[in-house]
Amino acid sequence: MSEGVIHDIGYRHYDGARLGSAYGTRALFVFTLRGIFGLGRPARSKVMPFFLATVMLLPAVVSIVVMALMNETAMTYTSMPTIMQAVPAIFLASQAPTAVAPDLRYKVLPLYLSRPVGVTQYVLAKYAAMVLALFLLMAVPLVLMFVGELLVDMPDEPLRTQQFVAGLFTSLVLAVLLAGVGLLLASLTPRRGLGVASVIAVYMLCLAVSGALVGTFESVGRTTAAEWAWLINPFFLVDAVRVWLFGGEVASGGAYPPGPGPALIVVALIALVLGALFLRYRKAAAR
Repeated sequence: MSEGVIHDIGYRHYDGARLGSAYGTRALFVFTLRGIFGLGRPARSKVMPFFLATVMLLPAVVSIVVMALMNETAMTYTSMPTIMQAVPAIFLASQAPTAVAPDLRYKVLPLYLSRPVGVTQYVLAKYAAMVLALFLLMAVPLVLMFVGELLVDMPDEPLRTQQFVAGLFTSLVLAVLLAGVGLLLASLTPRRGLGVASVIAVYMLCLAVSGALVGTFESVGRTTAAEWAWLINPFFLVDAVRVWLFGGEVASGGAYPPGPGPALIVVALIALVLGALFLRYRKAAAR
């Protein structure tokens, strides 16, 4: 009978600092945000997010040029996020699967959730990164346009500070709402292509249904129903909240329901989407 041999492999206990769940959540947030913009990834991963960011900046640049040469305002701060809605929608569709699909596809979610990061911290880190990315996409052009307005200092036009704040508010609420919807749809499949298609399909469906219902209701004289039909499109829904709080022109060109109804819908949708997102990852973590 052979004798057993004990090998000394030099195992030592970890004596360093244990940074805890807050550090892990923050690290996951930064990693996700960098991944959304393709930082630290191959060059092809940077093409789409930076191309879309450039497209969002073009109206702001044109507006500054018009203010400098003609002393006129070419675009309002409040209408810009809604007018350019296709760009944030494509950004969300292309980058939301980047944030969540790889972890599901390669089954590394249990490694994240082993400890100290739990399901709550994981979802909040992914969600916060997507919110910040969308907000930067929509808010940076507004800030650039406002800085241009300060530098040009048009003599016949007052500074549009309140309108600028309303535009930032619209961008923030849109980012909070869209990020949750995009991540939820993208998390339903581990395949990035299917995630992209699902987000685009939902956006196009909302756009088409909203436009069709508005046209139908207006043709038969049902103006109240047409006002509510605008809200099927999330961009017009948030724009209705902005009009209720700050006033100003309606970006849709139509009319929205008066009162806090659109705001209550936005709050309910955000809560519903976040709840569904937490349930989705609790189920995924249990596998």
